[in-house]
Amino acid sequence: MATVLLEENKKYRKIINILAIAIPVAVAVLIGIRQKIDLGSWTKILPHVIGMLNTATAILLLLGFYFIKVNNRSAHRLVMTLAFILGAIFLVCYILYHISNESTPFGGSGFIRPIYYFLLISHIVLSVVVVWFVLRAVYFGYSNQLAEHRKAVKWAFPIWLYVSVSGVIVYLLISPYYT
Repeated sequence: MATVLLEENKKYRKIINILAIAIPVAVAVLIGIRQKIDLGSWTKILPHVIGMLNTATAILLLLGFYFIKVNNRSAHRLVMTLAFILGAIFLVCYILYHISNESTPFGGSGFIRPIYYFLLISHIVLSVVVVWFVLRAVYFGYSNQLAEHRKAVKWAFPIWLYVSVSGVIVYLLISPYYT
């Protein structure tokens, strides 16, 4: 895989800061629209696709961690780039599902209910937070600012991994209630 490098430029940091705010705000606005858009029945499969994307992302993140620990930078860059791409695809699928379908209520009861809501709320909050860290980690990695990359990854990796894994668990807990 050819190495793509970005130049080190302060304007990229400004763009990252703007995107880290604009992406979650845009998602919230789009999801908050009460009038759903009829995109067809195919959107009913999107929660399952999203579950698979979160699973694949978690696996890629763990592989990326492994590859950097064994000093295989090219494999690390490849799997982390794939994780980033899957994150972008996830975002598109998530928006498409939520602008075209009503939210599915959780039907569980008993001890699992507070566990589900804890995971869901922490997943949502941290998915907003992680955007800034991931964008910075990717930029610093691709601009070869490795010291800055390591600083960003110190936060991005565990939060992103938690968001991916908790997304899978939330999906598994709510999947019986999809219609």
